Amino acid sequence: MARAMFEYTKTILEKVSFNKELFKKELEKAVNRLLPYEIKELYYWLKEFTVNKPELQLCLAVVENKKRSF
Repeated sequence: MARAMFEYTKTILEKVSFNKELFKKELEKAVNRLLPYEIKELYYWLKEFTVNKPELQLCLAVVENKKRSF
């Protein structure tokens, strides 16, 4: 079930990536829902996903802050 939530999160983030504010909001919700190891996976996925989307790269800080708290 947890893996399904991770995949669902990626799908949602891909769909809302057209809007920076919506992307950040969904990312914050995801970080609160996912397990610690999934947050690390999400961080690596986001780094790759945002390579060509500089406006979304600022949102990586949301995950970095949560990742440091573990």
